[in-house]
Amino acid sequence: MKIISDNGKAVELKSIITCPHCGFKKEETMPTDACRFFYECENCKTVLRPKQGDCCVYCSYGTIKCPPMETDKKCC
Repeated sequence: MKIISDNGKAVELKSIITCPHCGFKKEETMPTDACRFFYECENCKTVLRPKQGDCCVYCSYGTIKCPPMETDKKCC
């Protein structure tokens, strides 16, 4: 699923998060108006937090970076 941002760039809203603890993968729809700082793995129940230097769990563990990063804007 893609949308066009206010600066005309295409933004992908689907990202596959991979748990670094158990390797479980799940496709999630990213919010366009907020970053996600916590994410609980559906399989092992580990709560993921962004790696140092990343703004959200999608930037750290997803296949696609969060929408603000995709459009070259400051993240949340």
